Amino acid sequence: MYRSSVPTPLPPILTADLFPEIEQKLIELLRSLSPDDWDLQTLAPKWKVRHVAAHLLDTQLRKLTLARDKYFAESPQINSPQDLVDFINRMNAEGVALYSRLSPAVLISLMEVTSRESYEFHRSLDPFAKAMFSVSWAGESESQNWFDTARELTERWHHQQQIREAVGNPGIMTPRLYHPVLDCFMRVLPFAYHDVTAAPNSLIEVQVNGDCGGSWFLYREEKDWKLIARPDGKSLAKIEIPQKIAWRIFTKGMRPADAERQVKWEGDREISLHVLESIAIVG
Repeated sequence: MYRSSVPTPLPPILTADLFPEIEQKLIELLRSLSPDDWDLQTLAPKWKVRHVAAHLLDTQLRKLTLARDKYFAESPQINSPQDLVDFINRMNAEGVALYSRLSPAVLISLMEVTSRESYEFHRSLDPFAKAMFSVSWAGESESQNWFDTARELTERWHHQQQIREAVGNPGIMTPRLYHPVLDCFMRVLPFAYHDVTAAPNSLIEVQVNGDCGGSWFLYREEKDWKLIARPDGKSLAKIEIPQKIAWRIFTKGMRPADAERQVKWEGDREISLHVLESIAIVG
């Protein structure tokens, strides 16, 4: 049992300076692919490598268009979370259909330009100002720029990792790049546990095993859960997740039942394993 008077909240993560590195690795990866590699199946059931690459180009162009240039070609009616999911899924499908028609050489050259502009845009933002788009998978109706930027990093990381696994290329599972992705994914936990009740001062520990991982602590206040920087409260549950599957859990790349066979848990089983149902993407 751990006790303190006021639990310290989990601090923000500043990730804009990681974009040049992760984008350079993506460009190098795409340049190394053979013609056959572009048609290999990825973890995403509907997408081959060329579709994932197209999605990475499309989402970056869309973000620059909307967030940087304030250009809106359409104004959809978003009246519910499902409306948002449907709209994003439609935009993703349209973008993939369009950009997957490009040759690899053309796609890569466009990605080089957009990657540089994307980095410059995120670097220019005040990380603690209000973001144009909230991080909806964390249950937020308003987010700060640091969170939106970190969310973008997770997108660039996990889709690149999908390509790497499909082609058998060594991954980007390094502490410098992967740990911030995990740190961002964990921000979904208070929202994911919204309907899970527990006594105030209860503590859930989520541990990702591996040199890129660490421990995250979910603390129960009177009515809500929040992530805290250090363990505080009465231990209710703990789950240990291998780092090789952690990113899959949060991105629909693995069914909870399959993940359960590879994790360890202590304390309340149901509350421990609820982590495996946490999704940190939209759509």
